[in-house]
Amino acid sequence: MWDIQQEKDALYLKEDFTENDGIRAGELEAEYGEMGGYTAESDAAQLLANLGIKEDLHNSNMKDLTGTEKVRVLLAQALFGNPDVLLLDEPTNDLDVDTIKWLENFLADYENTAIVVSHDRHFLDTVCTHVADVDRSKITIYTGNYTFWYESSQLAARQLSDKNKKMEDKRKDLLDFIARFSANASKSKQATSRKKALEKLVIEEIKPSNRRYPGIIFKPERQVGNDILKVEKLAAYFEGKTLFRDLSFDVGRTDKILITSKNQLAVTQFFQIINNEAKPTEGIYEWGTTITKAYLPNNNQEYFESDLSLLDWLRQFVPPHITDVDEDFLRGFFGKMLFAGDELSKKTKVLSGGEKVRCMLSRMMVQNPNVIILDEPTNHLDLESITAFNNGAIDFPGVILMATHDLAFANSVCNRVIELTPKGVIDRLSTYEEYLDNPRVKELRQEMYS
Repeated sequence: MWDIQQEKDALYLKEDFTENDGIRAGELEAEYGEMGGYTAESDAAQLLANLGIKEDLHNSNMKDLTGTEKVRVLLAQALFGNPDVLLLDEPTNDLDVDTIKWLENFLADYENTAIVVSHDRHFLDTVCTHVADVDRSKITIYTGNYTFWYESSQLAARQLSDKNKKMEDKRKDLLDFIARFSANASKSKQATSRKKALEKLVIEEIKPSNRRYPGIIFKPERQVGNDILKVEKLAAYFEGKTLFRDLSFDVGRTDKILITSKNQLAVTQFFQIINNEAKPTEGIYEWGTTITKAYLPNNNQEYFESDLSLLDWLRQFVPPHITDVDEDFLRGFFGKMLFAGDELSKKTKVLSGGEKVRCMLSRMMVQNPNVIILDEPTNHLDLESITAFNNGAIDFPGVILMATHDLAFANSVCNRVIELTPKGVIDRLSTYEEYLDNPRVKELRQEMYS
């Protein structure tokens, strides 16, 4: 389209515009129209707006945009022009929930082929009609979405294992019979028959799966009391702008709360405040005396600036009342997070993003918290780790305050939603999906962000 536009412009600028030029210009105009060229600019603007790029940025240079904005523009570029095949690698990264839901709807209605790599299970369930499973040194195609693939692949693995066990039992019985009666004249015919059956017996080789699921299990040392967290008239501002204000709520003993906002900085600032890492502009908060909390921050860099080995790093976070802290004790927590052998001799400052999150989860587990605070817990994790983390959060008997753009994680864990806005707070007892679909909540969100 761009090449056609350039050729058209060059033709119309010619001083000696010939009849052949006119014919060529007509051909180009027809081709340009078929490609949607006359509505291209408005289509592009609509795509950018749907992906959260404000209109005043539409004529900006890419170099002047933030990292998140650049990712959204590149996604718009991929979607633009109705391509025959879309290749999307982690398309929901750096998108808020509203934008993810728009992208889900866009791709659900997309009539051409889309090939997607994603760790967002809700997104995969909504968008995908087929799953290509790369495991055990082969690719298997499943017709269905992510949940269908997960259940079907687990069932197939169990069935193959059960079948092989039956074959192994049958093989053992045949061998026992042959060993007992081969020398027995009256049973020799039966023994020979058993030998032939043994030769025909096929036990399929089960190659080990590439997938490894960590053990993310939080065990509170004590139950929470009646007083957990009380927040009164809390407010935070940043560079003259209101992140949130008039934030007041009490946390109940069975609460698993999703803290959300259109401004991720507001959520992170709130978590930093209640973890005594930042000061509120206004208001107060108070933790109950029975509370032991563990915090997974969005940015964990400050925890890994030392030159310690993994074992020495974790040792510094063991609660003081735990005195029997030998190497095996520490290795147990790292083992749950799939660290082993020489990996534990690594220095913390050379770890990858995923390894750092796994270390932070080991740190949280060793603290035996009854309240866990999670700021974007699925960042840097693979699907196996996300699944294990999700299950661990569901089973956790304590209180959770969390922020996540992973709808499957939020919907399966949280029973309450608190949204921080510049004009106040929305607080509802519901799942996140119910919250987003609630007509009254939609009205309130419109008012509070306007």
